[in-house]
Amino acid sequence: MTQEKKQEFTRRLSCCNRGEMVVIIYDILFAYLDEGIQAKEAGDYPAFKNAVAHAQQVVCRLMDDLDFNYKIAGSLFAEYQFVNKLLSMAICKNTPQNLEDAKRVLKNLYDAFVEASHQDTSEPLMEHTQQVVAGMTYQKGCLTETLQGSENSRGFLA
Repeated sequence: MTQEKKQEFTRRLSCCNRGEMVVIIYDILFAYLDEGIQAKEAGDYPAFKNAVAHAQQVVCRLMDDLDFNYKIAGSLFAEYQFVNKLLSMAICKNTPQNLEDAKRVLKNLYDAFVEASHQDTSEPLMEHTQQVVAGMTYQKGCLTETLQGSENSRGFLA
C-alpha cells in the first residue's frame, strides 16, 4: 500500500465514529485485495502473497472484533471464515480469481455497513485530533489541505 493511501486511511480513522470505523476497515481490506490483483497481473508473486497476507490480517481483525452477544455475529464469523479460506486458496493456487470471489462476498456486507454508518450519530472515537480542511485554497493539479487546531504539545506533559 502506498504511503499516500496509508495517510488517507489514517486521516479518516482520526475523525471517525464506531460505524465509520468498520467501513474504513473494509476499505483497507478492499485496497489490499486490489493490490493483490494488480500484483498478480504484473506477475509479482511476492507482492501478491504479501497483499493477500495483509488482507488476511484484516479479516482476522474483523473476526476478533465480533461481539457474540449479538445473534448476527455468528453469521458474520462464518462469512469471514469463508473469505479467509478464499484468501488462503488464492495463495495456494496462485490465482487472483479467489480474491475476486472474496470481494464479491464482502461487497454485500460492505454496503450494509455503509448504510448502517449513515445512521450512526455517535461521537468520534478519538478526541483532541486536528481537523483537516480541504479546498480552502487550490494549487495547480492538487487540492491543499490545512490542519486546524494544531498545538505545540499534543502528547503527555510530564
